[in-house]
Amino acid sequence: MRQVSAILAIAQRDLVKFLRDRGRIVATFIFPFIFVGIMGTSFRYSFGRSTGFDWLPFIFTGVLAQTLWQSAAMGIISLLEDRQNDFAQEMFVSPISRYSIVFGKILGESLVALAQGVGILGFGLVLGVRFSVGQVLLLLAAAVVICIFGGAFGLLMISFLSSQRAAQQIFPFIMLPQFFLSGAFTPVALLPIYLDVLSRLSPMRYAVDLTRDLFYSGSRDAHRVTLAPTTFNLLVIAVAFAAFMIVGTRLFVRQERNR
Repeated sequence: MRQVSAILAIAQRDLVKFLRDRGRIVATFIFPFIFVGIMGTSFRYSFGRSTGFDWLPFIFTGVLAQTLWQSAAMGIISLLEDRQNDFAQEMFVSPISRYSIVFGKILGESLVALAQGVGILGFGLVLGVRFSVGQVLLLLAAAVVICIFGGAFGLLMISFLSSQRAAQQIFPFIMLPQFFLSGAFTPVALLPIYLDVLSRLSPMRYAVDLTRDLFYSGSRDAHRVTLAPTTFNLLVIAVAFAAFMIVGTRLFVRQERNR
């Protein structure tokens, strides 16, 4: 119970910080709305008529997964801010498992990302994306998995960085290629070999594909938009999450001890 209480307290701290920052709340919704509204609508009317395929749900599911994953991953940068303020060091010397502390941070940033996800769902509905109650529940379940997975990836990345400023400069270069290699905006089933290898190494790919697996489940378009079965994507995410958590936590804690 002590570990659970610590996880919830750390997660609550990050969520409260987000809710008190109105500028951050507004900023986090701008780009997803632009991507879904502009790209989704333009693709629907420019390519949809010639291909007979509705691109709006395709872009919507891609942006939803990409936003959740990226938000949770980049939110973990706050651990570097805590390090600079010596707050991280105070947490790691407490009688709490270092994995509980790190998971609390991931859970907090996941809650922040989920708030964005709910907004994107509402925005998609306004634009004309139609989904049933069952699809909403499946998307919410996928969102939780994606957020925690993205947070673990962010932890691994910051374990190699020394400051928040360095993370803010490097993270865009890590995220931007994955926007296109993951298939969030365009299909990636028929890529050249070298890009296909990079795509398969992109963690975001499995988050996007899991979202589409669940959204298009039972649809006649499922074979056109999904890359792998749900079970395969979940297996990859589970293995990658475990690796990111173990390696990322050990490296980050080692840096704290060497300060």
